[in-house]
Amino acid sequence: MAKLIDGRAVAETVYADLRGQIAELKSRGLTPGLAVVLVGDDPASRAYVRSKDKMSRELGLHSLKLELPAATTQIELLSRIEELNRDPAIHGILVQSPPPPQIDEAAIVRALDPRKDVDGFHPENVAKLALGDSSGFVPCTPLGVQRLLLESKIPITGAHVVVLGRSMIVGKPVALLFMRKGEGGDATVTVVHSRSRNLEEITRSADILIAAIGRAGFVKAQHVRKGVVVVDVGINRVEDVTKKSGYRLVGDVDFTAVEPQASALTPVPGGVGPMTIAMLMSNTVKACRRLVR
Repeated sequence: MAKLIDGRAVAETVYADLRGQIAELKSRGLTPGLAVVLVGDDPASRAYVRSKDKMSRELGLHSLKLELPAATTQIELLSRIEELNRDPAIHGILVQSPPPPQIDEAAIVRALDPRKDVDGFHPENVAKLALGDSSGFVPCTPLGVQRLLLESKIPITGAHVVVLGRSMIVGKPVALLFMRKGEGGDATVTVVHSRSRNLEEITRSADILIAAIGRAGFVKAQHVRKGVVVVDVGINRVEDVTKKSGYRLVGDVDFTAVEPQASALTPVPGGVGPMTIAMLMSNTVKACRRLVR
């Protein structure tokens, strides 16, 4: 049976370290501040924002949850972003995705002070990731994937990492991250997507398969070889009448089919998800240190 990589347990080790760092900063009169901006009332987005705000408060951060109506205009949102850019008590800013259709998300990301872009999507931070410049911020989910593998003692150097998906949220940045020189990098990386030929042949060659395609149960037994390490980034809602909510969460990997083949596997939920929030907190503390230096 595959070893389950417990994201909640690894996240707790991250928080234990962060609590020490936050206590040290507070002893110097500094409190890391995180602002999470939500436009509209999408239930999933609202739940994510609540969990981020809750963890911020549990760690003792200064947490600002800014909830704006769905009718908020682009100009109004840009004005609020500029206020947060100037606020010395705020060291990290995250605008919850996706925004309502009238909002140009790319323009909002570009408006962030890159030194406060703890989500790591500002063009300056993306460029630093591509250049191997560690002074930038790495997107939280790719960073969480890397930390999970490192904490699980899974060899990355020289491994063939296949990334299934090419989004700017996960696929592209996680590929760049695993190609970087140094600890947690030096891998041989292949990115496959919906247009890739011989997809199954490529995924079966992976030592580490990172599934981030956004399709429930897409990865089957025929996609993997014996002994592969599988990281399931997907979070998909599927109908389930046995649940009070009417749905359950599943990943991009057909867990039952793939688990007998894998040497290690992240569950959904409880795998990558908790690490995304942990890395957001870590990036916020990092931003505080840099901004007050």
